Amino acid sequence: MPQPVLDLTASSINITRALCDIPSESGREGQIADAVEAAVRQAEHLEVIRDGDTVIARTHLGRDQRVVLAGHLDTVPIVGNVPSHVETIDDREYLWGRGSVDMKAGVAVQLKLAVELSAPLVDVTWIWYDHEEVAAELNSLSRIARTRPELLAGDFAILGEPTSAQVEGGCNGSLRVELRAFGTRAHSGRAWVGENAIHKLAPALAVLADYQPKTIDVDGLAYREGLNAVGITGGIAGNVIPDEGMIHVNYRFAPDKTVDEALEHVRDLFPDMEMTVVDRAESARPGLDAPLAQQFLAAVGGQAKPKYGWTDVARFSALGVPAVNYGPGDPLKAHTDDERCATDEIRACETGLRRWLLGE
Repeated sequence: MPQPVLDLTASSINITRALCDIPSESGREGQIADAVEAAVRQAEHLEVIRDGDTVIARTHLGRDQRVVLAGHLDTVPIVGNVPSHVETIDDREYLWGRGSVDMKAGVAVQLKLAVELSAPLVDVTWIWYDHEEVAAELNSLSRIARTRPELLAGDFAILGEPTSAQVEGGCNGSLRVELRAFGTRAHSGRAWVGENAIHKLAPALAVLADYQPKTIDVDGLAYREGLNAVGITGGIAGNVIPDEGMIHVNYRFAPDKTVDEALEHVRDLFPDMEMTVVDRAESARPGLDAPLAQQFLAAVGGQAKPKYGWTDVARFSALGVPAVNYGPGDPLKAHTDDERCATDEIRACETGLRRWLLGE
């Protein structure tokens, strides 16, 4: 199969279509990374670095400040929603296709600006990375943060996550735990000689059902929390009293607390249950008090909102780099069968970023 060629002189909408049509499910980013690398290497003002299936392009203009703009190349599995196409609904034009929202449109805008803007007011590091849609330990930003943290360094960072072309500061953290109850196995015909572990989960389920999540103000943004059962398992056979039951719980916590503080809160709610932590991701404060962030917000317009889901802004925050989310596409359409991105949002993000990077 011939290597896809990206024409970065095309419109950001057509670049988005080209990116959507390159297979790039998580773990299969090699082809799209090759195409991105080949395209940006044509820009003489960029130093290009390949690290696995991550492509990094940097300016070295001697500016006083450096910003990082990043977007992931991978998508969740395709479900018949490629090749991409453009369709109008209620007088609004949309680009349909897997990844159009999350987040090929954001990457397309970044690629176009990376090769066109040879003299921005700040030095820029552009990062297009792999394995974002899978387990955190596979995310290439984690690897680069460990092995080459200087490549992520900057005074401010922007993740091209879908935000409907609005600025969303920071992100909630995420904690996932398994709560287990134990009993005694027995034949269900003689249930009185056993002890039902699933029944022992009832108090924990009651705590979850009655829990009232908070909305917490952090640096002027209101972050909504959530504590929910996202899975439950137990049982051996239709005629056996189960000796073990498990509830999988996810806590989405505001950036006023660390993941250790979030874990302490969950332990306090379930003091009598065995708990196993299966995933933990730190939150990120809004990052909007940095001067560059203020300039960016003024350039793109609008009012900043909180990011309720977890994003890679947290990785930059952990490195001391304030970061926000900004990209085209309705996040509610990410990963859906009818994933589609409004083309006017693609243009808006390109215009906003161009204006900010050029100081217009």
